[in-house]
Amino acid sequence: MNRGVDEREYAPRGATPREDIAAVMRYYKLPKRFPEAAIAEARKVSAEPAKMAAHDRLDLRKKFIFTCDPETARDYDDALSLEIDRKGNRTLGVHIADVSHYVRPGSALDKEAFKRSTSVYFPGKVSPMLPEELSNGLCSLGPGEDRLTFSVFITYDKNGEMVKRSFAKSIIRSKARYTYEQVMGIILGNIPKSLATGKKEAKTIQAIHALAQELRAKRFAAGALDLEVSESEILLDSEGMMTGIIERPYDESHQMIEECMVAANEAVAKELWTRGIKILARFHDSPDPEKLMMLKEELRPLGIKCGNLENPKAFAQFLQTIKKHPAYHTIAVMVLRSMKRALYDGRNIGHWGLAKKYYAHFTSPIRRYPDLTLHRQLAAYLESAGKSPKAAKVPASTLAKWAEHTSEMEERAANAERAVVEIKKYRLLEEELASRLGISYDAIVSKCTKMGCFVEVPQIGVSGLVHVSQLSRRFVRYNDRDHTLCAGAGECWKPGDTLKVVVDRVDFESRHIDFVPVRQQTKTKRKGTRQWN
Repeated sequence: MNRGVDEREYAPRGATPREDIAAVMRYYKLPKRFPEAAIAEARKVSAEPAKMAAHDRLDLRKKFIFTCDPETARDYDDALSLEIDRKGNRTLGVHIADVSHYVRPGSALDKEAFKRSTSVYFPGKVSPMLPEELSNGLCSLGPGEDRLTFSVFITYDKNGEMVKRSFAKSIIRSKARYTYEQVMGIILGNIPKSLATGKKEAKTIQAIHALAQELRAKRFAAGALDLEVSESEILLDSEGMMTGIIERPYDESHQMIEECMVAANEAVAKELWTRGIKILARFHDSPDPEKLMMLKEELRPLGIKCGNLENPKAFAQFLQTIKKHPAYHTIAVMVLRSMKRALYDGRNIGHWGLAKKYYAHFTSPIRRYPDLTLHRQLAAYLESAGKSPKAAKVPASTLAKWAEHTSEMEERAANAERAVVEIKKYRLLEEELASRLGISYDAIVSKCTKMGCFVEVPQIGVSGLVHVSQLSRRFVRYNDRDHTLCAGAGECWKPGDTLKVVVDRVDFESRHIDFVPVRQQTKTKRKGTRQWN
């Protein structure tokens, strides 16, 4: 991506922690404000009650439809339902905010949405693709509110095989807004007393979970990659300083939502592609053989045999074997680095990671422009009753333009998000060093060289070096055959080993951290409110 700066440079931080996000946004040229014309349009359309447009829509307001999002979610653009017929067939309903009803092609809102192409999520702040009147208002599927949606209905038989799919413009009234934690409790049969959820609603959620697990098993059997890495939320104080990290587990409640969204995305993509309608596909290519060879070399010192990683099913099996490895987090990072990133493309090349022939983004039009384009094409197709695909077709040159721009904006957003998180972590470690707090961390050795042990600290998601001079008072010798460092008398270090370390040096400009083993530092009790879990 060409952003007009040297790729080897790092994003600067602000003069104070409060200004870090603004500094990063300037560096990546992220827009700060919406044009007045776009805001005026958003205010105008938000004045129209959703029920005014309900006359030609499928009315689902009496159905049990619910949302499930993180507790700190800023928008709710997808909802779920399930109905089971007498034969045991299950019809999954995925209901997505109908952003296309409010954002018309060529409008000021549309032009600004295309320019941004994606929302950007920072700790405690979001730079949205659409003004708040839409993203947090009319297009947010809050409970008890009439909302316009685009619904995908997929019917599965008792074996989890899809037997029918259909689509409709609809209007819903979400009955509940659940968090992942609450849904996980319902899945386990532990319905929180604070939830007004009856047995019927709980059974529906449990049935969706059961269906999702069937779909998940089928996807992995087909060669999809199961590389689960839990997400972490950075906690900040009022001054913008990082105070801790909360790790969000990727449990079965997350899997339920993911499988339902994947199913809806695939259903829409397959419907349009097989009708001769080219769309903005979500494309993920297989890794380069050279990258896979490098991955094997990195994993060999950890005692991991990979097999033929060029075979998707063999790759999927390899991922299953590392699940319980003590250095799983480190290995997962290595694997992710070896893979190509997913892109948008006007050609149907397939999604290697998901093992899908047809795939596109449909389920987040509030925060992704490609989803909005797909909504418009599907709507045009449905309006012709499926008889005139021409109405939904987009020139190949336009798709290519959309693909290039949206892929570039997505990469820019991801780089900006990572930069802010990285800055916050370095500020935290600098503060620890200056305050002589002596906070210890559990580190995993990822690589041994003549310089020392390179380590990963999963607790805060940083890496650094324990210099060879800090490992032992004895002479330490590097063995390049088994990639170990040994000092004799039982002192030996190898990839996969764990160390307790404290920060010794932080160089923000070069993004370099030195650690030393805990035994070489005087430990002090930590005072403060940092939260690690």
